[in-house]
Amino acid sequence: MTERSAYDAVIIGAGVIGCAIALDLARRGYRTLNVDRGPAPGHGSTSWSAAIIRPYYSTVDGTALAYEAHFAWQNWEEYLGYRPDSALHYNECGCLVLEAADNRQLAGTRAIMREVGVPFTDVASSELPEWLPGADLRQFSPARRIDDPLFGETAGEAITGAMFCPTGGYISDPQLATAQIAQAVERAGGHFRFNDTVLAVHQPAGKITGLTCDKSGLIHAPIVINAAGPASRWVNGLVADAHQPEHISTRPLRQEVAYVPMPQSPQGPSLRFVMTDADAGIYMRPEQSDHLLIGSLEPACDHLEYLDSEDYETSLSEQWTNQVWRAALRFPHLGIPNTAQGFAALYDVSEDWIPVYDRSDIEGYFTAVGTSGNQFKNAPLVGGLMGHLIESVMNGADHDRSPLQFRLPVSGRDVGLAAFSRLRPINRASSFSVLG
Repeated sequence: MTERSAYDAVIIGAGVIGCAIALDLARRGYRTLNVDRGPAPGHGSTSWSAAIIRPYYSTVDGTALAYEAHFAWQNWEEYLGYRPDSALHYNECGCLVLEAADNRQLAGTRAIMREVGVPFTDVASSELPEWLPGADLRQFSPARRIDDPLFGETAGEAITGAMFCPTGGYISDPQLATAQIAQAVERAGGHFRFNDTVLAVHQPAGKITGLTCDKSGLIHAPIVINAAGPASRWVNGLVADAHQPEHISTRPLRQEVAYVPMPQSPQGPSLRFVMTDADAGIYMRPEQSDHLLIGSLEPACDHLEYLDSEDYETSLSEQWTNQVWRAALRFPHLGIPNTAQGFAALYDVSEDWIPVYDRSDIEGYFTAVGTSGNQFKNAPLVGGLMGHLIESVMNGADHDRSPLQFRLPVSGRDVGLAAFSRLRPINRASSFSVLG
């Protein structure tokens, strides 16, 4: 058995989640290998992330994890353990969340934020024009598609208010962030193989012994972690009995994000921070060169395009048009380009949009799946969470019977990992959207 064919842990995937897991394991002394079909770190679904950093989720544990992750992005070089050649810009502009019928005027969100200790400021309806210059602040909900005769109709009632979270913003280059984590992995002794596909995962007698790849052949390892993003469903299919029908599962979902010129007002750019607008069914954030990114919050009017394969239409569609026109309701000065710009990508999502960070029924097989769209921000913490889970379970902890806790390094708060278990029931408190 050669050194190149034997590792302590193999991570399938080299996106931001897979690289963060490898970094934590390598720092724990594991000899790690990331295998990815792409040409370099972060070239899969990570590269199509809006890379928003925000603390608000529909659960206490999700919120605590996201708030903690903010500090890792804020102290990026400390997390990496080295100073990279290219600076990664964390645009810490904050996040504005508008009250809406779909989020129950943020009553539950504010309660969770208070419980976790996340700072936020309430913004009164009368103050919103100062926050959103040039915006139409009337309510348009429920969100509608542009072919609906009632699209754009409003009773004239104003948005009732908002909350502003200062500990948030966005990363300007998610692919660069992943490449820098990958470099930290290599500095810690970890390894990568790109342009290679996993063909089989070996588990005689219900115990992982390794895997076979198209180019690398047989690789021996007692631990395999599925962090394959939109391919995670098919990777699970390579591990017989690892996933049962009653477990939380994931599917690839086609998503579009629009890229349009930033609307301007006499006071300057109309949007200076990340904004969640459940009233219009969209989220928005500034982009470089005076542009705006617009994504969907999966309102009831939108058809969710779940796929049974990884083949999908990459050109932008009428979904792009609907998202942009809903943004134009909020910002009437938004200039709608004649040519659609943005991207279509696959997201790996679970039934309730909450990820699965867990062991499996097969000894040595772990999953970090259902992460697309809303877990980029959490990657530095997910690495530590998964490292703790893997090390504990491989040392005999019965996570299924006695779920583990993960201590957050800055706040000192414990996150219950049962919240991310494959065995948990579908979380009915979820937003059932990219917000998680």
